[in-house]
Amino acid sequence: RRGLPKSLLEAAACGRAIVATDVPGCREVAQAGENALLVPPDDPAALADALEVLVRDAALRRRFGAASRRLVESDMASDRVGAKTVELYRRLLGSAQPGTAPVVEAS
Repeated sequence: RRGLPKSLLEAAACGRAIVATDVPGCREVAQAGENALLVPPDDPAALADALEVLVRDAALRRRFGAASRRLVESDMASDRVGAKTVELYRRLLGSAQPGTAPVVEAS
């Protein structure tokens, strides 16, 4: 299981089009066809092809970049992330029985 790459968050916050590997952590920020081109893991030819698509298509870069910025401003703003975290803690604490720890399933 992989985490969310900070470099993708930073690129999105800067309004950049993204090329990323099609794996769980990356897909949280890099959304295929919306703000990113996703490539299979361990496929350098697909990576090169995706980069070439963006190099050759300025309009696509602009569209993806604007979508990246919107995504970060709406879904990943610190106040929204904080509110979701507090909501999760409340839900977990509310479901815990006295003397037991809540069970969290991986998503």
